Amino acid sequence: MASTEAIVAGSAKFPKQERRTFQYGTAGFRMKADLLDAIVYRGALLASLRSRKLNGQIIGVMITASHNPPDENGIKLVDPMGEMLEASWEAHATVLANAPSDQALAEAFMKLEADLSIDPQAKARAVFARDTRASGPHLVSALIAGFEAAGVDYTDYKLMTTPQLHYVTRCLNTKGTPFDYGEPTEQGYYEKTARGFKAAMAGRKVNGGLTVDCANGVGGPKLRELIKYLPSVGEGGISIKVVNDDVVRPNRLNHQCGADFVKTGQRAPPATQTAPLERCCSLDGDADRLVYYFLDEDSSFRLLDGDRIATLAALFIGDLARNAGLGEKLKVGVVQTAYANGASTSYITQDLKLPVVCTNTGVKYLHHAATKFDVGVYFEANGHGTVVFSDLALKRINKYDPQSPAQASALDTLKGLTQLINQTVGDALSDLLLVEVILAHKSWSVREWDLTYTDLPNRLVRVEVPDRSIFKAIDAERKLESPPGAQAQIDALVGKYKNGRSFARASGTEDAVRIYAEAATKGEADELAAGVGKVVISVANQYSPHV
Repeated sequence: MASTEAIVAGSAKFPKQERRTFQYGTAGFRMKADLLDAIVYRGALLASLRSRKLNGQIIGVMITASHNPPDENGIKLVDPMGEMLEASWEAHATVLANAPSDQALAEAFMKLEADLSIDPQAKARAVFARDTRASGPHLVSALIAGFEAAGVDYTDYKLMTTPQLHYVTRCLNTKGTPFDYGEPTEQGYYEKTARGFKAAMAGRKVNGGLTVDCANGVGGPKLRELIKYLPSVGEGGISIKVVNDDVVRPNRLNHQCGADFVKTGQRAPPATQTAPLERCCSLDGDADRLVYYFLDEDSSFRLLDGDRIATLAALFIGDLARNAGLGEKLKVGVVQTAYANGASTSYITQDLKLPVVCTNTGVKYLHHAATKFDVGVYFEANGHGTVVFSDLALKRINKYDPQSPAQASALDTLKGLTQLINQTVGDALSDLLLVEVILAHKSWSVREWDLTYTDLPNRLVRVEVPDRSIFKAIDAERKLESPPGAQAQIDALVGKYKNGRSFARASGTEDAVRIYAEAATKGEADELAAGVGKVVISVANQYSPHV
């Protein structure tokens, strides 16, 4: 049970350092680490309320800033089934984070407790972990102080990838139920992932090795540990070369490496040093994003991003379902955002004959939409994504009686995938093993994967505006509802280009608008993006109240 006195006393040790407004979003709270003490303390209070509201279920708390620079950090909460914090609670997080004083914080806490009809005597439980940032241990002390002030039973899982904490949270909350997700330990994670990999490989051989750039983050030591549980190369495993796994020097985190560096820079990290057509992939700082890439015969860089991983997974799982005799009983679908390349969407709908749903940007939106399918595949272009199997799908897969050896083989592989894939959240470690399984089954090189479709040339630009709040997007952020007339001008520009498509959406973190454009040629995509940028600047100057 939390008391006003305990909350005030604890808060006094971690005072707010800035009079700025903090907002909880898809990534939780992220900022310069030296501003986070008070926010992390208050995050612990939120976790206590969330756990009590859910009758003592265990809430996860992860201290990480993913692909952000080393001097930043963050905190985000994980709900009992390993999913992100329920969207309606983001407002409560924001209320606590912005309480102007220690006393005001205690009052806000007690008000939320009353407004949400939370029993103050109910038990509260939480687990937490952190990535390798230098600020992590200090922020953990603020988190623990918050837990103790609020009377939370907590367990420290030390260093983990973000997906590992999501996995553990779900395992703890499902243990002893029909939905038991696995052993709630780091070792349990490795064992389950390795079992799934072996079953899904079904004796196939991997062609060539894989170089994995670990962004000098927590994914490095965790991948090295996972490798110990995987089959050796002689037993049908993968030859994995780990690079950029320096966690001793925290300032190396995400420096000229990592999934975000590769995606935004369209180039390989200097440390990879691979020959043409050799497979490479990059994780991000907390190992929840993954992108693949290679150099072609002319040493030109080729990126295989989240769109490519989604189409590869959808192709393979769709084929497995049909080959297992479950094609009519499992509805497989793909979830994308407006940033997905139009060519990938056409490939899924026209070649794979699978439905595609477009959602707002943000993993929470994609994950929710994916759960509407029996098997939902979702990936953002940045490489964050996973595959979600519904309870009904799992029941059908596990109870189906195959009618031939071919059906039995496909069914066994499908069962292996349900164990290999971390269904709680995007997980770079399990996702890379999923990609390797698929390439082995299809006997494909990265070149053949790359040739499944040709990306439309595209351009992403950022335009600073006086007030981003005037830009209101609808239709999964593909159209502007306001300012008035903006969308009509964009539509007129798009109509001038073959395969033209463009949209503008307000940034979630700064006074800027992000513009995406694609067209038949690179020059036309650049031209379209520039034209839409001029429209944005014009309407921003016309309608912004600050101008």
